[in-house]
Amino acid sequence: MDLLNIFEQTLTDMNVVSAITSTVFVILVGYYCRKREIFSEAVSKILSKVVLTVALPALAFNAFMKPINQEQLQQGMSVLIWGILIYIVLIFVTKIFYLKYEGDRKTTLEILTIFGSTTFFGIPIISAIYGDEGVIYANIFNIGYRIFLYSYGFIAMSGLKMDKKNVKTMFLNPIVLATFGGLFIWLFQDQLPQVQTADGAVAFLRIDATAPWLYKPLEYLAKLSSPLAWLSIGATLGSLKFSQAASNRTAWYYTVMKIIAVPVINILGIYLLHGTGLLHFNPTSLATTVIMMATPTATVAAAYAINFDKDAVLASNASLLSTLAAVIMIPLWIVILEIISQTGIL
Repeated sequence: MDLLNIFEQTLTDMNVVSAITSTVFVILVGYYCRKREIFSEAVSKILSKVVLTVALPALAFNAFMKPINQEQLQQGMSVLIWGILIYIVLIFVTKIFYLKYEGDRKTTLEILTIFGSTTFFGIPIISAIYGDEGVIYANIFNIGYRIFLYSYGFIAMSGLKMDKKNVKTMFLNPIVLATFGGLFIWLFQDQLPQVQTADGAVAFLRIDATAPWLYKPLEYLAKLSSPLAWLSIGATLGSLKFSQAASNRTAWYYTVMKIIAVPVINILGIYLLHGTGLLHFNPTSLATTVIMMATPTATVAAAYAINFDKDAVLASNASLLSTLAAVIMIPLWIVILEIISQTGIL
């Protein structure tokens, strides 16, 4: 096992290198534009709204417009189960991470650590590197994420019971609707009414084959998700003051737990379940979950802290530092994941 050779091959793989440099470069463009006031303060919010309501739903739906095979189905089911189990694990593990903290600070740190920006930060990167297969696994993984974010996360931060507004947000936002719609077509395409095409019979809802006039516009919108998300991240960083966040030791500790410790726990959990044969993961499904777990503070989780006055300053500092750390660490995680794949550890 020549780790140095595998490391060299990974760093000379133009697909991997190009995806990493594209991410960093476009984020830096967004940062530069905000610092030079080419982008106004409102641009980041506008770009993120376009990504979340238009581009990512199109990406989520179109990713499922593929023939189904047993390998992907098995991987998808494993990702779904793990996507629920990992949040249960983190609910207990984060209590250990922050034993020395008390009250609102402890609660805020736990919630910010459990929930990362999987949708806005993670999926565009996964799409750029692992394509439609990665996007399918990412959206399946996010089912558990959304359930816990809008239930456990809300209850823990607000001290209230689950309300109708959060149930509506959980199930009726565009990304969730697109995910479940695409997932339904993908899973049941053999049982749906069939249409004869040049490539054979396909489900009538497989718009990639039956309605290319509709699929193509969605494909253009889907391709906007990565560059717009990265520009928004850069613009957001350009609006924040690093000096205040950098002096907060708790925010630094949180960042290490969120960007390094949580992905390691994810890898160890998958290694254990895969090794015992309980769940099955290939390199793409493993990489998808690790990148999702290595994302910075979720916007919704930070909003909970601000709205419910749960150490809002800490949440803001933690969000900034974890975003900067994620920009640096996710490329390293991608290299580590390639090494894991090449060595056959998993």
